[in-house]
Amino acid sequence: MGSAAGTPAVLLRFLQLGVFLALGVAALGPAAQGSRVHHYQFLIRKVNVTRLCRQRSILTVNGQFPGPTIRALRRDVVVVNVRNHGDKNITIHWHGVDQPRNPWSDGPEYVTQCPIQPGAAFAYRVILSQEEGTLWWHAHTGFDRATVHGAIVILPKHGTAFPFVQSAMEEMTPIILGEWWRNDDANQLLEDAVRTGRDVKPSDATNINGEPGDLFPCSKPGTVRVRVERGKTYLLRVINAGLTNDMFFAVAGHRLTVVATDARYAKPFAADHLMVASGQTVDALLRADRAPGDGGRYYMAARTFASNTNVDFNNSTATAVVEYADAPPAARRGPPAFPATLPAVDDAAAAEVYTARLRSLASEAHPVDVPARADERMLVTMAVNLIPSAPAATARASLNNVSFQNPAAVDILGAYYRGGSARGVYDADFPDGSPSLFNFTDPGIPAAGLVGPFMERGTRVKVMEHGAAVEVVFQDTTVLGTESHPMHLHGFSFYVVGRGLGNFDEGRDPAGYNLVDPPRQNTVAVPKGGWAAIRFRAKNLVRVWFMHCHLDRHVVWGMDTVFIVKDGKAPEAKMMRPPPDMPKC
Repeated sequence: MGSAAGTPAVLLRFLQLGVFLALGVAALGPAAQGSRVHHYQFLIRKVNVTRLCRQRSILTVNGQFPGPTIRALRRDVVVVNVRNHGDKNITIHWHGVDQPRNPWSDGPEYVTQCPIQPGAAFAYRVILSQEEGTLWWHAHTGFDRATVHGAIVILPKHGTAFPFVQSAMEEMTPIILGEWWRNDDANQLLEDAVRTGRDVKPSDATNINGEPGDLFPCSKPGTVRVRVERGKTYLLRVINAGLTNDMFFAVAGHRLTVVATDARYAKPFAADHLMVASGQTVDALLRADRAPGDGGRYYMAARTFASNTNVDFNNSTATAVVEYADAPPAARRGPPAFPATLPAVDDAAAAEVYTARLRSLASEAHPVDVPARADERMLVTMAVNLIPSAPAATARASLNNVSFQNPAAVDILGAYYRGGSARGVYDADFPDGSPSLFNFTDPGIPAAGLVGPFMERGTRVKVMEHGAAVEVVFQDTTVLGTESHPMHLHGFSFYVVGRGLGNFDEGRDPAGYNLVDPPRQNTVAVPKGGWAAIRFRAKNLVRVWFMHCHLDRHVVWGMDTVFIVKDGKAPEAKMMRPPPDMPKC
């Protein structure tokens, strides 16, 4: 991917008028209540690409890496017909889309669907509701999302506008942060981790829109270049698609103004850098205001945030180049300036200071609805464990000492929908708290402290009543080292009402909750050696939704569970019927 041209602001007006093409297919519509239905064709296939001086065959959508961007308006419907011409099973997840009453199109394999087998197809119906801003889609099978991913851009519906500056504003191509392994494809990484029981091999490079940038060998020609015009403001849509890492992001010589996270508007604040956890998105404004004499080229840089340096990690920085269109020739030939504000790879304080500044916009047009009290409360501890086995200890991960195990031949949603077939597929007894009470953040805890009889494998789920106000406190532990965990809940967004370091204190910490304007997210970065509290109403969450750490090695090791919410009484509180083309196991 050589260059990234800015998208003109007039795009919003074109979309609102319905002049919209989806990969050459005109948008259909109108649908209910004035929304439109957009159709996309996704062809899963392998292509050869060269990065870091070596050619590899990778799985892609439509031969693109990253994949195509989906564009729609708020409350539109997007139908994506996925045809699998690859050599393995695949599913696609629409990360952050609420999917009201429609878990059938959510995507995680063996949770809400059986995978799409090679030669088969499935039409996902992606129902947009309150989301507005940047989300993304990705594969939800094994480690396939390393190369099978792309952006979702949701613009304000007709008759509304962005709640921030629009004059002389243009939109950049989405900035997708990812990782690259020089010698190993995603499937091989997963197979090696499962076979050896060891941690996943660290990636060899971070990338921006599929390119590592000119600090890496054989990478200068492909470095992404973004041209800007002096005096204009640009909307950046930053997505962390990394498999194993959170990321710091900055642009040399420019402060960014954060205006949204996870497709929910935020109170604007200026930042020298962003910390984007795996799975998260951030919308930020960049003002092209450098004086003509300051030079015309600036690095846009992404660096790993390694919260646990006791394990191997990718200590690299990806770069793209921001170029001023009116810079003199001599300036355009010079080296770009590097962002001095980009934090060090292990700067947990910088990550936490940034994250703590996020607040919901909480305006009349974008109100908040935070549950004042909770009907159900859960304390969920997160741990990575070593299980003694031959020839070496095997890594597993857990929530409340339960290491989740996917069913092998049936999906949980289908089993629940069919009623009687759920028996033997899962157990509805996921614990509301940790069975082992101890000082969770004591650095003296031995690695074997939560293994053996204290940790079990199983398909244990949590069942909730429709409409219940739920509070979940995620608690990091020091088993094998403290680490920031990006916890993602499928199906809808939640409010992050509190966070802190050390052990959560039920008698003290809730008094400090923010119930006025907490950030609304679908992925929360639980601080290293600390806790984060979320609240939500189990309304949209009808039926079966996956909750998991978004570091993929932790997912396959078992740091996940499933929430099942019962149907409500009203028709709009009941799940839709399954589509006729649901894939079969």
